[in-house]
Amino acid sequence: MAQRPEELVELTPEADPFLAAEQAVSGGAERRGLVLVHALSGDFDAASSAALGAAHLLASLPHRTVARFDADQLVDYRARRPRMSFNGDRYEDFAAPEIVLSALEDDAGEPFLVLSGPEPDYRWEAFVAAVAGLVERLGVTSVVALQAIPMPVPHTRPVTVTAHATRRQLIESYPVYWGELRIPGSAPALLELRLGEAGVDALGVAAHVPHYLGQATYPAATLTLLEHLSRLTGLLLPTETLREAAQQHRTEVDEQIARSADNTAVVAALEQQYDQFTAAREGSDLLGDVGEVPSGDELGAEFERFLAEQDRRRE
Repeated sequence: MAQRPEELVELTPEADPFLAAEQAVSGGAERRGLVLVHALSGDFDAASSAALGAAHLLASLPHRTVARFDADQLVDYRARRPRMSFNGDRYEDFAAPEIVLSALEDDAGEPFLVLSGPEPDYRWEAFVAAVAGLVERLGVTSVVALQAIPMPVPHTRPVTVTAHATRRQLIESYPVYWGELRIPGSAPALLELRLGEAGVDALGVAAHVPHYLGQATYPAATLTLLEHLSRLTGLLLPTETLREAAQQHRTEVDEQIARSADNTAVVAALEQQYDQFTAAREGSDLLGDVGEVPSGDELGAEFERFLAEQDRRRE
């Protein structure tokens, strides 16, 4: 018998205050806006930018676990093999993957939720239904996705983003760059689609990571994601250590690029493309050919190249 979506997730006692607050709403109390941020690691998280953002928030702010998903039902262990400890002649430990919903408080004491862990490989619809159930039960009023995608942009310019939402009003200050695109799907994207169909406000930002840094770490993208999260939700988030890490990383990358004339030429060409595009279209942040937005085929091809590289690294 197929497992019901709600059986994929287990609430902890730490969820009780949220359940009680939502129950009070039916008695006439006013609903307090509660934000749920999801930053799942996977193929649509170039340089692990979103996952590192979630890790940074959990390490910097008070938090507690309110729900755990049954990762054993959702994750393909052979595609992303968990680490095990082997000592001499025996296995000692197994680091099982975890998909966890945590409750945090921002620097002003405002509560919000963070869903972190690996993107599910299996049962996307059931996973999305389970998250939607939590959204309803815990009184969540808006859901925000953090992602990162590889793009032909230089690391020497500000990190830019693509914004998306179930309603244009949620991101009206962000420009629209293109029409219909056909790109590989993801569980976070499906979650946003289904929440929108259910009338729940869902939105997100995807940081543009230089394609030549997509397999490394890129703290500048993580910093940008959290800055936009604050802008979209009003949450006061700690970013100073990320800012310092981004500056240090920039210095290290500059030094590495400078050792190769070919790499220096590539970055210079990307800088020229970036500057000419932004000059031709003031206030716009996406890079394509000089003065032009990249076509759907070009963007789809970039996604496919990135995913193929991810697969090769796994093998």
